Amino acid sequence: MNCVPESVRHVTRAQRVTRRSSWTLILLGCITWSFTTCVAPANAFAQPSMARPSDQVQPKMVKIYGAGGLSGLEAYQSGFLVSPAGHIATAWSYVLDVDPVVILHDGRRFESKIVGFEPALELAVLKIEADDLSFFPIPESNQVSWGDPVLAVSNLFGIATGNEPASVMQGRVAAKTKLDARRGTFQTPYRGEVLLLDLVANNPGAAGGALINPEGEFLGMLGKELRDRKTGVWLNYAIPANVLRQPIGDILAGRKTTLPDDSDPVLPREKSHSPRSLGIGLIPDVLENTPAYIDFVDKESAAARVDLRPDDLIVLVNGRRVSHQRAFRDLLRRIDRRDQVALVVQRDNEILDLVLRP
Repeated sequence: MNCVPESVRHVTRAQRVTRRSSWTLILLGCITWSFTTCVAPANAFAQPSMARPSDQVQPKMVKIYGAGGLSGLEAYQSGFLVSPAGHIATAWSYVLDVDPVVILHDGRRFESKIVGFEPALELAVLKIEADDLSFFPIPESNQVSWGDPVLAVSNLFGIATGNEPASVMQGRVAAKTKLDARRGTFQTPYRGEVLLLDLVANNPGAAGGALINPEGEFLGMLGKELRDRKTGVWLNYAIPANVLRQPIGDILAGRKTTLPDDSDPVLPREKSHSPRSLGIGLIPDVLENTPAYIDFVDKESAAARVDLRPDDLIVLVNGRRVSHQRAFRDLLRRIDRRDQVALVVQRDNEILDLVLRP
């Protein structure tokens, strides 16, 4: 028999409920305090938004459309402005086999001319007739380090065809190294310093794009699609800005140009070079601007000695651009037959420097 009065039992039960509620409130208070004191400071160290630099650099980017469309070759790539007068840096590729069309961020279209080319870097500089354009200053030193956050801005997959913004990928610098450590496994003439990236920068159309930091400053140019012939691994890389600064500056200043120099006299045919004097046969010249593709190479000729091959495309003669077969023949007519001829040729996706000695 329970001797405790009913009123006392009710009071005790009420006290237990009250104590329980108090402990619940205290526990909730501790959880709230822990969340506000532990989680909030973590937000203070979150990675800054990349939306602002992405928007800032759009006026400095261009879309480039040129040769391609056959055998699965894309006819587009990326570029970035390096002067307010319409100079554009990009990666040299088969897209530039013809004078390409350039589309600015606002949708304006321009025909461009190739005014400079650095074979060792696979760098080309185009020029359009436009003024007062936003552009990237090229820094003197390489300020990027391993682990730094970066943005890769490009026209990958040709998504932007008019005034649409260029595509943006976010990632980090995985490593700084030299590409010549992989000599013989990658088909590229470049053997210098590269920034390896932990983002996929080798998609079609991304070549020639810009690598920037969270402040929107230029860090490097996205390289072409590059695959290890032994392992099949694709390399995501950019050529650092400090490597590009001097060649771009030389081209802009006119110290290094691929434009023809009409001051060199045309020599008599018996005293000048010709395709046949070098042992080169070109494909039939049936178009208004037929490219200077090699059809055959004579045995024991100057061309054979440097291993020129059928389907090689002649890009430069003594540093001057070969836009078509007539230009090739004209340039050879200005070189004495006793002198050597420096050729830059494109073989598949590779650029080769060759010197033909008569």
